[in-house]
Amino acid sequence: MMAPTHVLVGLVFAAAVARVDPALASAAAVGGAVGGFAPDIDMFVGQHRRTLHAPVLGFVPALVTVTVALARPTPLAVAAAVGFLAAAVHSASDILGGGRELRPWKRTNRDGVYCHAAGRWLRARYVVPYDGSARDALLAALLSVPVALTFAGPVRWLAVGLVGGGALYALVRRRVPDHVEPYIE
Repeated sequence: MMAPTHVLVGLVFAAAVARVDPALASAAAVGGAVGGFAPDIDMFVGQHRRTLHAPVLGFVPALVTVTVALARPTPLAVAAAVGFLAAAVHSASDILGGGRELRPWKRTNRDGVYCHAAGRWLRARYVVPYDGSARDALLAALLSVPVALTFAGPVRWLAVGLVGGGALYALVRRRVPDHVEPYIE
């Protein structure tokens, strides 16, 4: 899945928090957005879908921080809880996408996400065929609905921007490999 979809998942978690305690909405939104994106930093540092992705082990800090936030719901605790939960779900949900390759629609690499707990790559499932697919853009649009209905101001505009950016990316996704391939070793 593309980064906007993952960020919107984190914002959906934040919307749930905002419904329970509106005073914690901003902290939850920051945590959800950062956590939803954070695993994809390994596109730039390390090996994508391996270095910062933890589809099983990522739920350990999520469980700890959620427990702390439930016991003592401070803005920092809630931001951390939503962030770690969004990062864990991001890591686990990448198995639902395509393989790790420039042209995942060709299905030449079936590595979905690396599972450190099992010590092996988990197979891509292609439920969302590849990042930037029409199905991915539709999922992002659907995820934006509860966010836009819950939040006003910057978070709502962020959700709208993520859907718009995701739609634009989906329109050009199949052309991206031709432009980035010369820069990849």
